[in-house]
Amino acid sequence: MARPLRSQYENAYYHLTCRGNDRRAIVLSDADRRAFLDQLGRSADIYQTEILAYVLMSNHFHLLMKTPRGNLQEFMRHFNISYTAWFNRRHRRSGHRE
Repeated sequence: MARPLRSQYENAYYHLTCRGNDRRAIVLSDADRRAFLDQLGRSADIYQTEILAYVLMSNHFHLLMKTPRGNLQEFMRHFNISYTAWFNRRHRRSGHRE
């Protein structure tokens, strides 16, 4: 579980990292990678955030981003929930552990 965000600022830069539960994979195939990046782009558009750089590893990712509107928490919630729901449907998973 992510640590609570303490402060959000307009026009701030952030380095974020997020890891799969129990360090499990968050992408298993090229289709998963494409879906991850598609959802990342859609979420950035919706919340008007700027993705400056990213690294997508098998069990975690890093983002360097700017939040012109100071809405990092909303962006991350939307992105993580939507990608996780897609991934779990695709791979027939539910909950935290199987």
